[in-house]
Amino acid sequence: MAGTAQLYWQAERENTHAAPLALITPECFWYAAYTCPRHEKAVARQLQEREIGMFFAALSQRTKMERSAQRTEFGALPRIRFCSLDVRDRLRVLQLPSVVKFVSFNGSPAALPENEIHVLRNGLANGVYARSHPYLKVGRRVRVAHGPLSGAQGILVRRKDNCRLVISIDAIMRSVALEIDEADVELIG
Repeated sequence: MAGTAQLYWQAERENTHAAPLALITPECFWYAAYTCPRHEKAVARQLQEREIGMFFAALSQRTKMERSAQRTEFGALPRIRFCSLDVRDRLRVLQLPSVVKFVSFNGSPAALPENEIHVLRNGLANGVYARSHPYLKVGRRVRVAHGPLSGAQGILVRRKDNCRLVISIDAIMRSVALEIDEADVELIG
């Protein structure tokens, strides 16, 4: 596969894959739902029909076939759908045939930190270059001081001549690496 991967917020790109943002209310929290393999789009359609706020972090990559170039989509966080709902409404999601379960602790769905979801949505909406990254727990913790990811916290890593901010969502043990300018970050404590 050739080309660059671009992480974007599926909800803003295609209304067919997301419920309106007006459905995300203050009493709702973000939860991660596991789907069956390659069922992310079907789950998106079903969530939209049930008017449940959600988004899907997808990578879009240009591939060269024999005679033409095509764009393919695949999940930055495979099999994960982020849903915004009141925990009492979780059965509305679990009843979908392609949803396996919620990320849970002690038997109840684990609410994801709002700041981590906000950072992902902000990066996606602003077209920040990104790619999937192995989950990390150690490294230099930094905070982004300037730019579209201002306020985001993560781990600074280098890849060749570029700096990347690895944002880890501990509840689902997944990470995403966003390309940033090293001048935009500051060390945390």
